[in-house]
Amino acid sequence: MNDFLLTISGHSIDWARAQFALTAIYHWLFVPLTLGLAVVMGIVETCWYRTRDTFWRDAAQFWQRLFGINFAMGVATGIILEFEFGTNWSNYSWFVGDIFGAPLAVEGIVAFFMESTFVAVMYFGWKKVSPGFHLAATWLTGLGATISAWWILVANAWMQYPVGCAFNPDTMRNEMISFLDVALSPFAIDKFCHTVISAWIIGAIFVVAVSCWYLMKNREVRLAKESIKIAAIVGLIASLGAGMTGHKSAQSVAEVQPMKLAAMEALHDGGYDRGLTIVPGIEVPYALSFMATNDFHGFVPGINDIMNGYKRSDGTEEPSIEEKIVRGRMAIEALAAYRKSKTEGAAESVLAAQLNTLNENMPYFGYGYVKDKNDIVPPIWVNFWAFRIMVGAGCLFILYFLLLAILSFKIPYLSVITRRLLATVGLLPETKADCHDIVGLPAWHYWLAIILVPLAYIASESGWLVAEFGRQPWTIQDMLPTWVGVSDIESFSVALTFFLFLFLFTLMLCVEINIMLKQIKKGPQS
Repeated sequence: MNDFLLTISGHSIDWARAQFALTAIYHWLFVPLTLGLAVVMGIVETCWYRTRDTFWRDAAQFWQRLFGINFAMGVATGIILEFEFGTNWSNYSWFVGDIFGAPLAVEGIVAFFMESTFVAVMYFGWKKVSPGFHLAATWLTGLGATISAWWILVANAWMQYPVGCAFNPDTMRNEMISFLDVALSPFAIDKFCHTVISAWIIGAIFVVAVSCWYLMKNREVRLAKESIKIAAIVGLIASLGAGMTGHKSAQSVAEVQPMKLAAMEALHDGGYDRGLTIVPGIEVPYALSFMATNDFHGFVPGINDIMNGYKRSDGTEEPSIEEKIVRGRMAIEALAAYRKSKTEGAAESVLAAQLNTLNENMPYFGYGYVKDKNDIVPPIWVNFWAFRIMVGAGCLFILYFLLLAILSFKIPYLSVITRRLLATVGLLPETKADCHDIVGLPAWHYWLAIILVPLAYIASESGWLVAEFGRQPWTIQDMLPTWVGVSDIESFSVALTFFLFLFLFTLMLCVEINIMLKQIKKGPQS
């Protein structure tokens, strides 16, 4: 076992984790905007298909150009991210490559080829294919990107909740026994819905910000106003959807990753009727119990409960971390004994007894590599504050898009009431309280829309910090700690490539921002 599961120096594992985190963070700067703009540009082109108004055609081409710039950058960083599994996490890849590699292979063969094929039709087929086919190509480009996200998130969800697999002691690998269990895992479905819907928020915020910049400059007014209307609806639906799917995701986390939930709440001692902390010293009564169990009086385990063992809501006993460590070591020892006995030609009864011990303790296999039980506790302050940034920003976006939808669509009564409320609190001049034009909004709103773009990204990245920091120290939940899955390579090599990637990704981001700003300043082309 030790021949392929290698424990190396802390410096190597730290650099490997840092490099992967760097690549993932930069990659996620491009992906959500791709998914969000795909929805907006699809709606805009649908408007052109229905009206044949050249304004909508020019608007669709404008948003598609911005989509294409961002799409190219996302592909480049995504390819590097997948290569890192083989370079820095080869022990992990060897141990579960048959399972983890399957969704990534499907993503590459089906989704990536789908989006790369139709994106070419979308850009170069305006005068070469029928309007209906071109519209289909635009939506299929977005669908391909979304399907690509699906398979990647399936792979990530499996690491957090490994299902559909079994350990083969003869090959020393985990092998897939049900592709459907992996692909349709409830954890994967929750993660996909929450992640993709939150990406639509970023796309909507970006469209509103660009449109508000045009309004500030008093140019492309129709494009700005119509785009704001579309983005307001997309953003409102996405914000509400992110809240609902986030609640469902929290329940999944509470069920299969209770330590992550405890770290998110900095909850040391659990119990019934638990309140949700807004900030230290302020909490919403019973809210945490409801978030985790759908029951205002439900039991939520804290860090100490998990460390010492507790009774689950279904009545089963959850062992303490110390007991899990002991049973994990029993599994490792039984595996080593089985391998040795089989090599020596031992009797079938001996092999069966050793396999029985291995199977009984296999759920705690990964704990056998844990030397200090406190290593099981993830970084609390990162999870606590990242979760609050994500949720706080999400609530702000719901309110913002609701107000924007009311004002931009000039909803009777609601629009006037909203403007008068803004005027009452000093956020809108009295002279514009009865204004029925989105252009009549004060200048601070345009700046707010632009400021919300980085806030949306911060919220989105915070969600990933919770997802990944919260499951530490596991590469695969309860199965493989990070320090066992890493490659046996020089820490200097990983550190060197870390700084090379840092320079490369920062350069790519600067280039993308520069190109995007030039295209925005240029505006739509007839």
